[in-house]
Amino acid sequence: MIGNRPVSKSLKEYARGITGGLLFSFPLLYTMEVWWAGFSATPIQLLTLVIATYLLLLGYNRYAGMRPGVTWRSVMIDSVEEMGIGLVLSFCVLLVLNRIQLTDMGMSSEMMGKVIIEAMAVSIGVSIGTAQLGADIEEEDNEKLEEEKSPGRLGMIVLAFCGALLIGGNVAPTEEVVMLAVEAEPVHILLMALASLLLSVVVVYFSDFKGTAAKVSEDLLFWLTFDTCVSYLVALLASAFTLWFFGRFDNVSFWTAFSQTIVLGVLSSLGASAGRLLIK
Repeated sequence: MIGNRPVSKSLKEYARGITGGLLFSFPLLYTMEVWWAGFSATPIQLLTLVIATYLLLLGYNRYAGMRPGVTWRSVMIDSVEEMGIGLVLSFCVLLVLNRIQLTDMGMSSEMMGKVIIEAMAVSIGVSIGTAQLGADIEEEDNEKLEEEKSPGRLGMIVLAFCGALLIGGNVAPTEEVVMLAVEAEPVHILLMALASLLLSVVVVYFSDFKGTAAKVSEDLLFWLTFDTCVSYLVALLASAFTLWFFGRFDNVSFWTAFSQTIVLGVLSSLGASAGRLLIK
């Protein structure tokens, strides 16, 4: 967001970032379970969330939000700015919604917990909004940008994780995930896993392989299977992380925790596999 650019362009980037932050995070800002998590989260959990979010922002800005000639220093600074915007937006929205009160709370741990948790989701939306909602790029830089934005397999994993958190994170704090997991029979869990894989196959195929007739069929089948498996594993990892953070694994059996991960994985897998199609 910084650099040798006109102020007008920087302001446009901030406006896109704010729009993206609100667009992708409003469901969480309105979710009661997230407010409760802000009350009960420990300092270690909050620190873990901040570090994980910053690493995700670094990955997204490096692989999906690049401008021509971008450097790692610029990526790191942009990521810090996005987290700062996320904190300000979260504070303002929660204040307007009367979820935090300056007179009663002061700088209490409850207020800080709510703002930090919400801000991490908002900052991911800020990053996506800045990169995707109409970038101001000179025409002659387009070809160079397209070449630089080929993220490779590591970049695809980063985008998949961002997509999984973005989609699954809006549902992870809710009681419905626990209810579905507890009431589901093993056959339902199996069907959910198969449905997740099927969704991943469809999205991965049409995002990465449509129109690639030059590929050898064996190679196509291999990479389609590989990308589908990676997307689903990333989705399950993102699901488990968000469920753990919101305390959904506390005092439950392994089967219940596993079932919750599969239930949330239906949404997260869609976000993971579609991440490269929708937000890259």
